[in-house]
This record gives sequence, C-alpha cells and structure tokens, in this order.
Amino acid sequence: MSSTFEVETSIPASRMFKAAVLEWHNLGPKIVPEHIKSIDLIHGDGNAGSIRQINFTPALPFPFAKERLDSIDHNNFEVKNTTIEGADIGTKLECYSTHSKFTPTSSGGCIVKVTTTVKILPGVKPGDEEAKAKETITKAIKATEAYLLAHPTVCA
Repeated sequence: MSSTFEVETSIPASRMFKAAVLEWHNLGPKIVPEHIKSIDLIHGDGNAGSIRQINFTPALPFPFAKERLDSIDHNNFEVKNTTIEGADIGTKLECYSTHSKFTPTSSGGCIVKVTTTVKILPGVKPGDEEAKAKETITKAIKATEAYLLAHPTVCA
C-alpha cells in the first residue's frame, strides 16, 4: 500500500533538501534528539547505493533502522530510499520505502511531497503504519524547518 502527502515549509527547497537528506546524518540527532541517538554511514559515500544506520533512543519501539539510498537527484531535490533492516522489517513489514521531492514555492519556501510504500508481511494484520509514518515524517520536516529558522547559517 502507498500513500502520498505534502508538507509546506518556509525554507527554500535547496536548503531543506541539504539539511533533511544530504546532512541528515549530522543534523538528525540535533533536530530530533528525542528519537535519533546517532546516524552512521555503514556503506558508501552518501550517494546512491549507500547504506546508513539510524540508531534510535528508547522512545521508539525498535533500536535501529538501516536504510539504503536508492537514488538521489541533486538538481531536482529528490531522493528515494528503502528500509532494509531493523524497524519493523521482518516482524511486521516485508519492505518500506519513501520517495521525497522538495519543490520550490513562489513564496520562497518549499513543499515536501512524500510517498511511502509499505508491504506488510503475510499473516500480519494491517495497522496504522501509514498514519504513523506520515506523522513521524511530518514532525521531522517541521522540526527541520524550525531548526533551520533558528540557525540561519546551517546548510545556507
């Protein structure tokens, strides 16, 4: 099952993309420290094919998630990634992926359009995975916006 949603921010697309995608391994633990303990690049150089492990705080029901960066388009501010291990992979979910696109607005900010695709394991009763994903991603985007507004030189 797939779902798409949009989050509008006052941050320019290039800056938001840099913070939320290119520098997330450094900024994520600062922006959402209540959820992210650290992010480690375990394979690659941050480009397509790279794998990073997001280590979570005890506030979340799982200790980590490994995600593969499937594609990244620096010119169009677009990224696709797949969670390959950890989180609910193997217990509830067969796979989980996201496609995010940061589109400039006429007001100087951007709209972050996110499509999540979730495949639930056979025999597992569907829950509110999509709603949880939307809430978590929306909170991270808004927290990133607030952080960048408070720190105008970061990713400028």
